[in-house]
Amino acid sequence: MAVKKDKEKKKRRKKKTALIICRDRKQFWTTQTQFWQWAREGIISKTSDQPLTGLFNREHEELLVLLSNTVLNLAHPNHMREALLSRRVGMSGK
Repeated sequence: MAVKKDKEKKKRRKKKTALIICRDRKQFWTTQTQFWQWAREGIISKTSDQPLTGLFNREHEELLVLLSNTVLNLAHPNHMREALLSRRVGMSGK
């Protein structure tokens, strides 16, 4: 019985109840935990409640991705490709 409850907990998805609006007016939903983390870091500004809504402070902030402690900008595909290739090379040596 305990195994079944553990599986149910794993299957539960976090509720994405916070709306983020990008500079190019695209929107996506995220968890409240992530929303407040970004708000504390100054990445987004809260604009309203019900639903919890925020706006990115800087341009292209939504395109930045963290991959193994390296910040990548998705607006520059070569940057992402080079980082992934170097990561694959590093992983193959282990």
